[in-house]
Amino acid sequence: MPVFGAGLADPRSTMVSFDAGVAPGLPFFCQGYEMLRRMIAPVLFGLLGTGILLSLGVWQVQRMAWKANAIAAIDARILDDPVALPDMPSEARDQYLPVVISGQVLPGEIVILASLRQAGPVYRIIRVFETEAGRRVMVDLGFVHPDALDRDRPGAAVQITGNLHWPDEIDGFTPAPDLDAGLWFGRDIAAMAATLDTEPVLVVAREVPEALPWVTVFPVDSANIPNDHLGYAVTWFLLAIAWLGMTGFLLLRISKRPT
Repeated sequence: MPVFGAGLADPRSTMVSFDAGVAPGLPFFCQGYEMLRRMIAPVLFGLLGTGILLSLGVWQVQRMAWKANAIAAIDARILDDPVALPDMPSEARDQYLPVVISGQVLPGEIVILASLRQAGPVYRIIRVFETEAGRRVMVDLGFVHPDALDRDRPGAAVQITGNLHWPDEIDGFTPAPDLDAGLWFGRDIAAMAATLDTEPVLVVAREVPEALPWVTVFPVDSANIPNDHLGYAVTWFLLAIAWLGMTGFLLLRISKRPT
């Protein structure tokens, strides 16, 4: 006698087959989600750090261009046509201003230990200068070599072309001047003016007349104004590359870590 339902698949066997086909896909999805969750923070942190380092590098490139323009402007100002000495010079307005002064180089002086790249140690000679109008200012005539330091340095009535200058040479590591020996270790405008009884005004000679043959000019220039921003920019860009590389290495390790 035929049995009802003979030849039909058992519903329970179909359910087992359905479960067996779906179950293997679920763990794979979970593994992918877990991998993505682990990588979100390192990726964001890596991109943020790389972006910051790149922006700092770009900023240094911009600073380099700005500094180059500033130095070019200083060079142009130094070589401008000289003018008469202002009545009340100020650093903010008159730094590097070319001036011409006529008068007398007087005996009072300050000797400052300095250095030249090609010549080694030399001595700057700062003298009192009395203008034809009766003003007493300081003039940086230039330098003498050590073997000429003890020679006579007579004054004279001269005309000097130079630049107003407020040098930034004094810091916490600069030795105090040896007033007994008359030897200083940096140009301190206020202190030198008080010592020589002059206005706090320094003219650095660009040209010295033949009446002062014992000195060699040590003019103002921009050679000592640093522009190191290219090195800073390269440093930031290299750090950005390193940061990005470390981020990639971390992501590689995370991808190989078992879930």
